[in-house]
Amino acid sequence: MGASYMTKEGYQKLEKELNHLIRERRKEIAKKLEHARSMGDLKENAEYDAAKEEQAMNERKIGELSAKLASAQILDNLDIPDDKAYIGATVSLRDLNTNEECKYTLVSDAEADYLLNKISVTSPIGKGLLGHQVGDTVEIEVPAGTLKYEILHITR
Repeated sequence: MGASYMTKEGYQKLEKELNHLIRERRKEIAKKLEHARSMGDLKENAEYDAAKEEQAMNERKIGELSAKLASAQILDNLDIPDDKAYIGATVSLRDLNTNEECKYTLVSDAEADYLLNKISVTSPIGKGLLGHQVGDTVEIEVPAGTLKYEILHITR
C-alpha cells in the first residue's frame, strides 16, 4: 500500500476517530463482554457472541485506521502547484449547462464527504478536474450524462 495523501484536517479527523475507538469503544465492549460472561454458559449466549463480533469489528477498524494514518502524507507539507486542480485544492466552477456556480474541494477517498462538497480525486468529477487550471472548460462523463464546467477559481 503506497502513501495516501490527505489534508491536515482529514488526518486529524481520522486520528480522533482512532483514539475514540481505542479509548472509549474498547472499554464499552469490554463491559458488554463482562456482563455477558456473568450470565453463565457462553456456548449459547447470544449477548456474548454479539459482543465478541462487535469487538472483532472494532479491532478491524482500529487496524484499518492505523494503517491509513501510518501511510498518510499530509498535503500541507508538499509543494503542490496552486494554479491547477490537484488534491487539496478548492475549485470554483460554472456549470455550462445550467449556468450555476458550485465549489468542490478535491480530497482523498478517506476524506470525501459529498455533503461538505469534498469530492474524491478518484470520483468521476474529481478525476475530470485534476490537472486543469482557471479558464479551462472540462467535460466529464457521469452516469447521468456529460457535465460541462468552466473553472473559475482555484484556491488552496
